[in-house]
Amino acid sequence: MSDSSTAAKVTGWATRRVQELQEEFPFITRMTRQMVAVNLLDSATRLAAQTFLTALPVLFVVAAFTPASVRQHLLDSLRGMLGLDGASADQVRQVFGAQDDATRNATGVIGVLVLLASATACSRALQRVCERAWHLPPGKFSIVAWRWLAWLAVWFVALVMQGLLRDGFGAGLWLGLPLCLVTSTALWWWTQHLLLGGRMTWLPLLPGALLTGIGAVGLTVASRIYIPRTLDRSLAQFGPFGLVFTLLSWLIVLFTVVCVGISAGYVIAHERLPARLLRVPQDPPADPAAQARPGTR
Repeated sequence: MSDSSTAAKVTGWATRRVQELQEEFPFITRMTRQMVAVNLLDSATRLAAQTFLTALPVLFVVAAFTPASVRQHLLDSLRGMLGLDGASADQVRQVFGAQDDATRNATGVIGVLVLLASATACSRALQRVCERAWHLPPGKFSIVAWRWLAWLAVWFVALVMQGLLRDGFGAGLWLGLPLCLVTSTALWWWTQHLLLGGRMTWLPLLPGALLTGIGAVGLTVASRIYIPRTLDRSLAQFGPFGLVFTLLSWLIVLFTVVCVGISAGYVIAHERLPARLLRVPQDPPADPAAQARPGTR
């Protein structure tokens, strides 16, 4: 038997097996196609990079202009989310140190200009992920532009409040964890509705909000165990750049969770029973991957 005929038989067997698996597990097939349509890793990496580039000028502007109480709440939130301690906490605390007038003026001019130029990059990138996940065309600028700034403002307030929420406003973790789950789910529910320009009703967006909210809170709980040791090693090896490397890696993981949650929410919402409960049309696109336009989005 020749090599070509053997290869042909193997290829034919593999093709038939894939088709059988697709027929046997249609949900997994639809989920896989959905992740391809969203460009999962590319979207998560892009969101992480945009968030990091946006966060830096925001943090410096916050450090320069906000009251000490706001800076402290934000520091407590970051420490609670990432488990920052020791040298890593000191690095972050230096950013939020008191600013003298000269530093405040320099940060104000430069920081605000950079902030205005880059502030909406993250919200625009997240909007594109939501549109891909729900197979919608790009929203009109006049409809979605103000939503980018609204999303940033609400999420900044939520970030400042994370420390208080996680502590259950003084009651402890027994109340803080449920509060974080409810708040995270509500924020991701609202995020999808806002950035899609109201083109999807609320109920179909609920599965994605639940998955994303639970995944994000679960990641922050795990981060308190993993991140401190990783940060300490990175700081010892790379100095201040170690904080950058570790936080950027954490953001990639976070936005992978976000992209998976939002994308899987679309597939779950179109399953027969959830579609009836959530009043979703039962006929999703046959091949979501065919609708993705990675070159233009």
